[in-house]
Amino acid sequence: MITNASEMASCAPFTPIICIVDFHHARGPEVEAWFGVPNGTDPAVDNDWPLLPFMALADGAHTSTEDFSYFTLRYAGSEDDGSSGAGPRPATSLFGISCTRQIDSSELIERPKEVTRSTVQKAVVVIADSPEGFGMVRERLSVVTKAWFSQRDFTDQDILQRFQESLATTLAHADDERDRYLGISLRELIHEYKHLTLVFFKCCLLQPKMLFFGSHCERVCMMQFALISLIPGLIRNLQDCADPQFNSYEETLVMPTSLRTSERSSLLTYMGLPLQIFSKGSLFGPYTPLQQLDMLADHGTKSYMVGSTNSLLLQQKDRYSDILINLDEQTTNISSTSLRAALTLTTPDRRWIDFLTQAVNDTWDDADPTRPKQMGYAGSEEFIRLQFEEYLLALLSSVKYRQFVEKHRDDSKALLSEVEGDPVSEFGNDWIDAWLQTENYRLFNKYTDSHLFDIVEPRHPCAGGLTIEDVQRRLAQQVAELHLDERWQTGREALSRNFAEGSKKVSSAFNNLWADIEVMREAQRKRNEEQKLAAATTNTTSPPPSSGLSSSSKPARGPDWSQAQASVQAASVRAGAYLSSWGSWASEKRKAGWGKSSSGQKQGASMPSDRPSTTTVAELAKEERRAAVKVEQAQASVDDGKKEFSVPESYKSLKVTDENSGDEEDVDSEDDDPPPEPLKQTQEEATVAEEKRAWGDR
Repeated sequence: MITNASEMASCAPFTPIICIVDFHHARGPEVEAWFGVPNGTDPAVDNDWPLLPFMALADGAHTSTEDFSYFTLRYAGSEDDGSSGAGPRPATSLFGISCTRQIDSSELIERPKEVTRSTVQKAVVVIADSPEGFGMVRERLSVVTKAWFSQRDFTDQDILQRFQESLATTLAHADDERDRYLGISLRELIHEYKHLTLVFFKCCLLQPKMLFFGSHCERVCMMQFALISLIPGLIRNLQDCADPQFNSYEETLVMPTSLRTSERSSLLTYMGLPLQIFSKGSLFGPYTPLQQLDMLADHGTKSYMVGSTNSLLLQQKDRYSDILINLDEQTTNISSTSLRAALTLTTPDRRWIDFLTQAVNDTWDDADPTRPKQMGYAGSEEFIRLQFEEYLLALLSSVKYRQFVEKHRDDSKALLSEVEGDPVSEFGNDWIDAWLQTENYRLFNKYTDSHLFDIVEPRHPCAGGLTIEDVQRRLAQQVAELHLDERWQTGREALSRNFAEGSKKVSSAFNNLWADIEVMREAQRKRNEEQKLAAATTNTTSPPPSSGLSSSSKPARGPDWSQAQASVQAASVRAGAYLSSWGSWASEKRKAGWGKSSSGQKQGASMPSDRPSTTTVAELAKEERRAAVKVEQAQASVDDGKKEFSVPESYKSLKVTDENSGDEEDVDSEDDDPPPEPLKQTQEEATVAEEKRAWGDR
């Protein structure tokens, strides 16, 4: 498709103009000055641009040191005044780019009276008739705006005047191939969005209501320009995008009648490119303020591609968008059910975009994302554009071939033998059905030849059914998207670090455990020793307390049970020995004969008697029983003393203080107790012992 050359030649070129937009604390944003226009004229009033200040100062621009906004304006046109001889200018679309900065008001050399806030915010705006040179304009605009703010005197505007004059000359003599493309790097677009890049591209061709949202205005605008640049030649034919009522593109369009295959531009024109997605009823607003929502809701606006930085639109996304692309959260919300079904990628589509994504990822360079590693061709910007161009040409050729097949269904000889089945189905039947209802398809079908498939093969670039390679590639990409290597490396380092720390903690825990066990063992051993000592102390009879200590200050000492038992045993031994001596004596008497005692008594009547007073067996038995009773009484006395002087447990370790010396004494200490006194013999025991000694002497 080409435009009428005579009408294009008669159009006078538009000279770029510059204006300053200031944010007034009371009146809001307003145009402060114009450069490059006749004195006394105001283009904003002449062309009905009341929203220009709001487009130049984007919402949220005050949060950044420097921000850029891109927008479109409706130019009402002008009559030929005869002075320039350039002829009249028809109504068309203009494009604006603004650079917004702010400065502390205290830093100004001369602070105007109307400045009442702590900061001053202004924007320098460049308006041109095409966005093709905006790449160069942006860099120069940034430098000029920064230099103007560095003067700290906004009344000195000479630098802006000279910038406007040089800009007009530069754009007029610029090379046609320079700055043809605008927008973010396609490599970054594919690297970030992957298969969604193809979804966005096919969505643009369906001409829905697309809304881009983000907090950074320049990125929102550049995203839209990047998608537009994927349609060959469209960025040069945006004259109708600022107003849904414009239709100059179709009015000047003619069908091409010749083709030079050696020239790429001739081939693209013959194939019906560009597909005009901004024709009558469509609107393009890279940045659209809230004040322009009335135009979006107008009945005459059928489709649009707009961007916004105001979050209020997110609350009404279903009303103002069929698809919402949130750049901050990297999410895509498709509210239209039919649009969601149409944008589902087919297997060949997914294979194609996966191949392109792989080419970009294989040549990705974090130091310079816009260029592939080693400056190769694969994965470069030009490589990506040619791939999309090939995809689009195959799509157009396949659609024309389907129409040809439907017309010659009964003539099998007219069909192409190398084409199997319906090649259009590989692009998605739902998407094809939706595209056939769009305005850009109507223009394409009306102004192109019916045999385009003879020029370009009607076949998807990655035609074919699902194969095992597709599955493997898809899995590999999904695994790569998970960044398992990076996560594993990070996880391995964290695991090693945690393992080392855990080993130290476990070792410390075991050491503490063994130490606790040893402490418990030592405590148990000491406890056993104390129990043994307490048992020994319990069996030991303590002497009675000193008479100088009161009963309240020093408790009575318990009896020494071991000493008492020893005394009882000694008494028992003595009693046994005594009884044994009497038994021996009685035995000797029996052997000698008891009858001799009478004669002996007679012979020794005059001699002193040498036998005991007790001579009969009955008397000896009686004495033996008397001694046994005494032993039992002594044992009972010992037992009574044990019961009487039982030591309480609380007194076993009690320390008492001597009132006279003040020294502390341990009650149950064996070292401090005086040695126990031997048990005294009773009078009866003494008598028995004396008689034993007497009989022994005899």
